Amino acid sequence: MMKRREFIRKTAIAVPVMSLFPADLSAIKRESPQGKIEKRSLGRTGEMLSMIGFGGILVKDATPKESSDLVKLAIDSGINYFDVAPTYGDAEIKLGPALEPYRKGVFLACKTTERSRDGSRKELEQSLKNLRTDHFDLYQFHAVTTLEDVQKIHAPGGAMETFLEARKEGKIRFIGFSAHSVEAAMAMMDRFDFDTILFPVNYVTWNAGNFGPQVLDRAHQKKMGILALKSMAKGPWPKGVDKSKFSKCWYEPLTSPEDIRMGLRFTLSHPVTAALTPGEQELFRIALSVSESLKPLEINEMQIIKEKGKIENPLFKYTGI
Repeated sequence: MMKRREFIRKTAIAVPVMSLFPADLSAIKRESPQGKIEKRSLGRTGEMLSMIGFGGILVKDATPKESSDLVKLAIDSGINYFDVAPTYGDAEIKLGPALEPYRKGVFLACKTTERSRDGSRKELEQSLKNLRTDHFDLYQFHAVTTLEDVQKIHAPGGAMETFLEARKEGKIRFIGFSAHSVEAAMAMMDRFDFDTILFPVNYVTWNAGNFGPQVLDRAHQKKMGILALKSMAKGPWPKGVDKSKFSKCWYEPLTSPEDIRMGLRFTLSHPVTAALTPGEQELFRIALSVSESLKPLEINEMQIIKEKGKIENPLFKYTGI
């Protein structure tokens, strides 16, 4: 018969710490400026970021005035974390001028889907011009999905060579990646000592899809900064639903203040530094309006959200061990 101590040891190995709840936030330094969004430490970087981030897709197709007004609203609310990518249409071009007056006081992250050294260098230089800056605080491999992506990035002539060179040149400070795949995320963390990971942390994918606990657990063990996607997602769009109101969302978002608060609280009750909202300005404004009430979930609340998440259709599922 297996001794109790041995059973506990093996169970602890099999079950990621992040699947246990409430999660331990002791490794996260937290600051709550009066009337501003809470700031949290970003892994081992020494940076403190607003726990709600500004996704650059928010200003995609916006006018210059709309872009400036939205960035000012974010800054006034205490947001200092901005993230953008070339794949977000004209977002870089719109965000650059709007963010320029505040650049010294914000943490600016950008991404590339290019996997080769030459392609990623070209995209990095263009993004720097578009954003009117001489460096990115964080540069990330964007949407790493397959093991083939991982291999290309780290192969001779791969994009990792650009990242390391650019860091030496002072054009990027920290190196990270975003992923929508458990397998790819785990493989990336095995290959390099990244500063950050940007990954879906969502109450439905977590509870109904087994998607997230194993990745966050690994990132937490490596003392990486954890940034979250899809905290305000409900699930895939149902067939026949009019998507025109939320044209920038490829998934069905949470829309009521109560549900948005719930989604953000779930995500931020884990050792996550910040959550990015969907690209719709209306939803971003709601997230700002509930930001002062985003306290970590209590155990009884967690059980309620767990049961709610289990019956929904997750955007992502993980069927591996």
